[in-house]
Amino acid sequence: MLLWGTYDTGKPRVRILVDGMRANGIEVDEVHADVWSQVSDKSQLRGMAARVGILCRMLRAYPALIWRLFRAARPDVVMVSYPGPLDLLVAGVAAARWKVPLHFDVFVSLYDTIVQDRRLLSPGSAAARVLHRLEGFCLRRADLAFMDTETHARRIESLFALAAGSVGSVWVGAELDRFPALPPRQRLPGQPLRMLFYGQFIPLHGLPTIIEAARLLRDAPVEWIIVGHGQETARIDAMLEADPLPQVQRVHWVAYEQLIEQMTDADVCLGIFGTSDKAASVIPNKLFQIVAAGKPFITRDSAAIRELFPHARADAVLVPAGDAAALADAVLGMQHLHSGASAHADLRDRIGAGAVGAQYRALIDGLDVSTG
Repeated sequence: MLLWGTYDTGKPRVRILVDGMRANGIEVDEVHADVWSQVSDKSQLRGMAARVGILCRMLRAYPALIWRLFRAARPDVVMVSYPGPLDLLVAGVAAARWKVPLHFDVFVSLYDTIVQDRRLLSPGSAAARVLHRLEGFCLRRADLAFMDTETHARRIESLFALAAGSVGSVWVGAELDRFPALPPRQRLPGQPLRMLFYGQFIPLHGLPTIIEAARLLRDAPVEWIIVGHGQETARIDAMLEADPLPQVQRVHWVAYEQLIEQMTDADVCLGIFGTSDKAASVIPNKLFQIVAAGKPFITRDSAAIRELFPHARADAVLVPAGDAAALADAVLGMQHLHSGASAHADLRDRIGAGAVGAQYRALIDGLDVSTG
């Protein structure tokens, strides 16, 4: 297999997928140009200087990338990964020339994210229509396109009028070496329950719901550690400034390698609580990481999360989306969670790179595509 393009190796998704493919006997050659390493949140590319900077990096990268693509030995499969539409247009030419399948790890639909979820473009705008047509073309051009959950795959089929069942799914998973199973935090008598949220402050996360739940529990023995920044930073910080909550601690950012330290000091982790269709369709990176680390969590109920947790349980509490009162009640319920073995131990083997690669292998075996 040849994995080609400007895919974002800063996201755990592609790292886990590549490791998983190799663990399942798939030989992966990479031809890659790094244009995204300085961009943690692509929604923040709103200034002209930032956009021009990325455009210049891509213009510099593509000539060499294309030269290396067409000089490469003929692979069994060509794959592009997130963010993939522009890469796919070029890779599709090479795949057609070699007469080999073209695979598209969509991971995140750019149209769905930019237009439907984050509302950075109006659905009726010319830019939104062009993006929808471009991404729809890429999804149809690929011999195999896949998302991160079955629920997300069905949503993308509906959004782009694709045939039912035409889009596959491969979980994001977690880097198990970065997120070892942690013992429960030993809370001394009288110590408050410590809740942890971390993320890029995007609408999908539903941070206002977390702040409202903290307000409801302002007199309860609960601490809230909120780590991150992004599109919603100004809104969330304004909420906290307008009605200060001493029990809420804001941390601007924590390096990926240090997240496990934050988890170690937390009793319970928080997932996502957004009300959008996309929020209902994904299991975000952080949920897999929380499960890998064995921390109890609370997150919004959805068809997607029930692919991993068919039933709510004491260490995995599911609440209605956007419902601060339900979240507050769930937090109070967590105060009585018994200390014991690390949570979710039964799921670690299902979310590592090997299991993710096996999901992809099952997809290509179902298509009777040879890889080697």
